Amino acid sequence: MTPEQLTQRLAGVQAKRGYLLPHHGLLAITSPDMLQAYDQLYTALALDHKTLSVRDRELVWLAILVACDEALATHHIARFYAGGGGDAEFKAVLQLTASLKGATAYRFVQNHWMPHLPSIDIVAAYRDAVEHAGQPLSRRDIWLCACSVHAALGHFDWLHHALMAAYASQVDEIDLAEALTLMMFPGSVPYFVEAARVWMEAIRDGHVKASPAFATWANLQGQGGYDEASAKPKG
Repeated sequence: MTPEQLTQRLAGVQAKRGYLLPHHGLLAITSPDMLQAYDQLYTALALDHKTLSVRDRELVWLAILVACDEALATHHIARFYAGGGGDAEFKAVLQLTASLKGATAYRFVQNHWMPHLPSIDIVAAYRDAVEHAGQPLSRRDIWLCACSVHAALGHFDWLHHALMAAYASQVDEIDLAEALTLMMFPGSVPYFVEAARVWMEAIRDGHVKASPAFATWANLQGQGGYDEASAKPKG
C-alpha cells in the first residue's frame, strides 16, 4: 500500500466517524480487509440504531468506559449530550458506576462474614445500594448499566443478581441484550461470551422468566464450546 493509498483509506474512516484512533492506521497497513470488517462491526455495535435511543445507548457506554478506565473514547461524551443527556444524568451514571465497581465488597461479606450476619440479606443490600447510587435515573437505566458494567469487569456473580433485578424491574430483554453487547470492545469478547453464559444459565435454572425467543436460545443444547463438543473436561 502506497502512502497515498493509506492516506486516502484513513481519510474515509475519519470522514465516517469524525475522528481517527491509532489502531485504524495500523489495521489499514497490515490488513485492509480486517479494517473494513472491524469498521462494519463497530458501526453495527455502536452507531446503527437498534432499540436503544442514542441517549440510552451512550449512557450505558459511559458507564462501561468509566468502569474500564477507558479515557480515549471521549466521543461518547459528545454523543451522550447530543442525544439529550444532561449533567444530572452524567453525575448519576458516574456515581452508579463507582458503586458497581465496589461490588466486590458485597462479595467479600457474602463469602466470609455471613455466619456473623444472619439478619442481613446481602443481595437485597446490593440492590438497594445500586438503585440508590443511580438516582435519579430510572430503574431500567440503572440495571441496563449495572449488567453491562458487571460483564465488562468480569463480576459474573453480581451480573447474575443484576440480571434478576433487571427482570424484576421489567427491563425489556432486547434492550438488555443491546446494552450488554456494548461491553464487547472495552470489556473483551471473552467476557461477553461469559456474560451470555450467565444469562443463559439464569434462564435455564428458572431464576428469570424469559420470553419464548430467549428461552429457546437458553435451552438450545451444545453451547459449551470445544470442550463440550469434544467431550473433553474444561481446563
